[in-house]
Amino acid sequence: MTLDDYRRFFAEEIEQVASLTSPALVEAFARVPREKFLGAPPWQVASAERRALATMGLASAEYRATSEPRHLYHNIVVSIDRAKDINNGQPSALASWIQALDLKPGDRAYHLGCGVGYYTAIIAEAVGPTGSVIAIDAQPDLAARARENLGGYPNVTVNHADGAAFDPDVCDAMLINAGVTHPQPLWLDRLREGGRLVVPITLAISATIGQGIMARIVRRLSAYSAAAATPVAIFNGVSLRDPEMEAPLRKALTTGTLFKIKSLRRAPHEAQESCLLHTAQMCLSSIEERI
Repeated sequence: MTLDDYRRFFAEEIEQVASLTSPALVEAFARVPREKFLGAPPWQVASAERRALATMGLASAEYRATSEPRHLYHNIVVSIDRAKDINNGQPSALASWIQALDLKPGDRAYHLGCGVGYYTAIIAEAVGPTGSVIAIDAQPDLAARARENLGGYPNVTVNHADGAAFDPDVCDAMLINAGVTHPQPLWLDRLREGGRLVVPITLAISATIGQGIMARIVRRLSAYSAAAATPVAIFNGVSLRDPEMEAPLRKALTTGTLFKIKSLRRAPHEAQESCLLHTAQMCLSSIEERI
C-alpha cells in the first residue's frame, strides 16, 4: 500500500467513527498529508482514550515512538510539544466538530487554536479555493509552524494572537479549539447571518485541561440557536475564561442542565428557570429563540 492508500483508508475510518456525511470533508482527510504537519520523525503517538483517562488520573499517558508515516493514519493523537503536553488532537473528534460547521465552498472560516495547522488545512480543503481561512494560535512557536506548514494554501492566513483580543472580521463559520467559560461577544458579533460557531464550553479541572460540552451556535438575524454537539475534554483558553463563571459552570455541567441548551440570548433579562448559564452579557437558555 502507498501512503495515498493509507490516507484514503484513514479518511474512510474517520468517516465511520465520526459519522461524517460530508463527502468534501472525507475527501479532505484523504488528501491532506498529516505527516507534513508534525515535524521530523520519530513521532510520538498515543491513544486518545488513554490520554483522556490520564487526565482524570485513571491511567498512565504513554506515548510510543514511530518513524513510519503510515502509523499516523489512525484515530490517534500525536505529540507536538511534549514539554507542554500538547498533541495534534483526535481526528474523529476534530472531524465531528468541523462537520458541525457545515462548511460550504466559498465560506470564510475562523480557526482559533490552530496548533501546527493540520486541521486548518482540512478546513481550507472544505471551503475550497474560493473560500478563505483565518487561523490563530496564542503560542508563537506553534503559529510559526502552522504558517510554514500552510504555505501551500493561498487562501489561509495564520496569525500569532491572543484569542480574546483578535478580531477575525465577518465569518461564515468559527471553530474555537480551546476551552472557554462562555462565547466571546466579538465572535457573536462577527458571525454572518446563518453563521455557525462551534465552541467548547468547559469547566477547568486543572491548570491546563477543561471538560464540558462542544456547543454549536447559529446566528439567525439577531437571534442565536444553540445545541450541545458532543462532550469534550480540551486545553483551556487562558485568556478566554472568566473565573467568576467557573462555579455556575460547574453546577450547569455536573447537573447536566447545560446539555439542554437551545438558544443563546443577548438581550438583558432577569435570571429565570430556563437560564442554564446566565450573565449580564449573555445567557445560555433552554428556551428556543423566535426569529
